[in-house]
Amino acid sequence: MTSKSPAYKAYLKRFIPASVLYVAAVAIATIAIPEDAPLSIPVALIALLPGLAIIGMIWAMGRLLIELDDEYLRMLEIQKALIATGFTLALCSVWGIIELYSTAPRIPLFMVFPLWCIGLAIAALWQKVRGV
Repeated sequence: MTSKSPAYKAYLKRFIPASVLYVAAVAIATIAIPEDAPLSIPVALIALLPGLAIIGMIWAMGRLLIELDDEYLRMLEIQKALIATGFTLALCSVWGIIELYSTAPRIPLFMVFPLWCIGLAIAALWQKVRGV
């Protein structure tokens, strides 16, 4: 990531607060909602808070792609997103089939976005190793 680019600076100004909000929202939901709570409007509203933060992070990533003037940097970001998407789809599909046909532990659906972010980090590392 080129920190000199105004697009990356704007991205960080959006992404970091959304990330902090996500961590805080997960902590609040974990404390406020008892395990196996029945679905109710208050439970749903509290549980939606982390999701709103994730939407903020995704929006920040989308804005980065729109605001990047350098086509090469935009291509690198898109390449990372495609690698992360393939990584996530492959892991979720394979694990879902394992879950379907065995007693393997179930992975909560909310883990898809963190898995995608891991895929993004792997893609960034791969680009760095390649020297791009």
